[in-house]
Parts: sequence; structure tokens; C-alpha cells
Amino acid sequence: MADSSFDIVSKVDRQEADNALNQARKEIEQRYDFRGTDASIEWIGEQILIKANSDDRALAALDVFQSKLIKRGISLKSLDSGEPQASGKEYRIVSSLKNGIDQDNAKKIGKIIRDEGPKGVKSQIQGDELRVSSKSRDDLQEVIRLLKSKDLDIDLQFVNYR
Repeated sequence: MADSSFDIVSKVDRQEADNALNQARKEIEQRYDFRGTDASIEWIGEQILIKANSDDRALAALDVFQSKLIKRGISLKSLDSGEPQASGKEYRIVSSLKNGIDQDNAKKIGKIIRDEGPKGVKSQIQGDELRVSSKSRDDLQEVIRLLKSKDLDIDLQFVNYR
């Protein structure tokens, strides 16, 4: 019998992120506490730029965006935000969405699977994702359960389960 396998990936649905950003923009434009603060949120290439006239308002706009991401099913582990930076009369926060599993995290996940996972489960790094294979589908289910219970600093999805 052939091995069963699945892939571990970390991807953000760009359309859902765009929808969350547009919802956050509408809320920022309409909320009373943002009136007169020149608060805005927009895409700058692959990054998200939040602007306001004080660092508190910039952080509040970031909080609105984070709540919209959660409602859209995007983990906050995928959002990488900096601190408010003063730029002239305004404060800016530059954020980005993390896609892919970097080498350090891939090695850490592989080590968890080797050390704590069932015997006979193999993992291999393929670019920015991991392929996990085993003869037993139950072992693969156990690996998924194990990784979900760990508090890793990246958002994981399990795809191509065969």
C-alpha cells in the first residue's frame, strides 16, 4: 500500500485579507472616535499602511483591522505589525502578512514530528511547506493533533490530505 501524506502550509487568502482591510477602512471612516484624526488604512504593495495623527489612534486603527481579520478567519499569527513611527505630523504603522514557512520554523516543526510524533512518520521540507507522509492515516491524524496543540508562532494549515 502507498504512503498517505499531507502538506503543512502557512498561507493567507489575499482576497479575505483585502475584504478585512476594506471593512476596517469603512469602520474607521464612520466611527465617531476617529473623526478629525486623519486615520486611514491602505495597501502599499504587499504591505499595509495605517496612518493617524497620534500613536493611540494608529494603534486603535490597527485593533479595528485585527478584529476584522479574526472575523474573516485569518489568524493574527499571520500579521506582522511594527510600532507606531512618527513621520512629520502623523504616526504610521507598517504591517505585512506572512506567507510560507521559513526554514527555522520548518526545522522546528520537523523536530517536533520526529521527537513527539508516532514512529514511521517522515517529514521533508519542500520550499516554504512541509510534506508529512506515513503508511498509517491514523498516524497522520495524530501528527495534525500534535501540531495543533503546540503553540507555534506561525499559522498552520493542513492541505492535500491523501
